[in-house]
This record gives sequence, C-alpha cells and structure tokens, in this order.
Amino acid sequence: MEKLLNKSRFLVLVIVLVCALSSILLYITSIHVIYSIVMEWIVKIPSSADNGKRLAVNLLKVLDTLLIAVTFQIMALGLYRLFISTTASIGSGLFTALKINDFHDLKVTMIQVSMVILVILFLEQAVEIGGTLETLYFGLAIALVIFSSVFAVKSMLESKHPGDK
Repeated sequence: MEKLLNKSRFLVLVIVLVCALSSILLYITSIHVIYSIVMEWIVKIPSSADNGKRLAVNLLKVLDTLLIAVTFQIMALGLYRLFISTTASIGSGLFTALKINDFHDLKVTMIQVSMVILVILFLEQAVEIGGTLETLYFGLAIALVIFSSVFAVKSMLESKHPGDK
C-alpha cells in the first residue's frame, strides 16, 4: 500500500503541467497585450490626462496578469520540487530567494503574492473609476482580506517556528 501511495505523488504532475501551461499562456498573452499597447501608443501618444490614466490602467492590468503568471510558475516549480523531484534542489536560486523549503512555505508565498495582486486590483479601480463610494467599499473589502491574510501568514509562520520572535 505504501508503494502505491508513493507512486501516487505523480498525480501532482497533472497540477504541475496545468500550472506551467497556464503560466506560459499568461506570459504570451501579456507580451501580446504589451505589444498592442506600445503600437497604440506609437500611433497616438496620449495628449490628455484621461488618455494617460487609461494607459496607466492598461499597464496595471498587464502587471496584474504577469503576477498571476508568476504565481502559476511558482506553484508549478514548487509542487514539482516538493512532490516529484528526487534530487535535492535546496540550493536552487528561486527557492532560496523565495525561502520555499516545504509545502507550508509555498502556501505562505502564494498568500503574499495574492496580497500584492489585490493591491494592484485596487490601484486599477482607483485610477479607472476614481474616488467614488464604490472605490471606498472595494478598498475596504481588499483591506479586510489583506488584514486577514497577514494574520494568517503570521499565524502560519509562528506555528512553524514556535519561540522565534
């Protein structure tokens, strides 16, 4: 039974492949969108504040897409390293930089990246719509989610390293 369960770790390979493919598709899409934005900018350079804001919103949306692509990439690499790889890649630059040594660290990294994505979504909303009551409610909702996420990450880190201050 244990041998069968050990082999079942390769089922994670499906998730790894889906995450890697998703990341590649999002990178390609972002490159295409950036190319379109640049071509549009070359044809008609923004001459008003509204057109400049529209450009800023479009670039923020591309940044948001790129961060989601990076998230998929981190998930793919992290899950592969943690569940499938038989070689120890402890010294890998990406995992050293992100401090990913186990599944717990991968979850913390995903929560942190998600918080950055939420901030970018709020910036998009604030620039696109401006200072409306809807933007205030949206900002409060995002602030609540980020506050909860920070609390969750802090709790996870404390449970992993009890006694560290």
